[in-house]
Amino acid sequence: MDVLLLPFRWIYRGLVWFANSPRTLIISYLLMIVVAGVIYGEVENRSPADAVWWAVVTASTVGYGDISPVSWQGRTLAALLISTMVLLVIPLITAHFASQLIVDDDAFEHEEQEQLKADVRRMRALLEEIALRQGIELPDLPPERPVSGPGSAGPPWERPGRSGRRRRPR
Repeated sequence: MDVLLLPFRWIYRGLVWFANSPRTLIISYLLMIVVAGVIYGEVENRSPADAVWWAVVTASTVGYGDISPVSWQGRTLAALLISTMVLLVIPLITAHFASQLIVDDDAFEHEEQEQLKADVRRMRALLEEIALRQGIELPDLPPERPVSGPGSAGPPWERPGRSGRRRRPR
């Protein structure tokens, strides 16, 4: 089963890498416009300026109708360009900007988390010492669960909902 899911994991990782880089998103958008414009110009015998104008209007899904493909190759190119923009590029750009707006300023930094863990260990040791002096038997700790977060071996769909991103230093 893992072998069947491997291509989807690669696609998922590629999309995550792609979406986390504004530079990559902008370059890919511009590259798609230029490549679609060049192909459209060749297929439909249009000038480079008209072809790039058509690519921008089509990719943005505005569709003025002043230039439209007449051949099946041009229409197929238009369908691919629209589908790619609407289903992939625009959502990735939107998601990137939305994720920049949603920053959890109350999230603990890694150092803060480590300090909290050390404090809990110290409190547990003190509690055990007090219980030993008083002759009280403390219940056993529950078994530790493996960490399932960013950077762990667990697949993304089994990880908790947090993104694992850290705040930028101020």
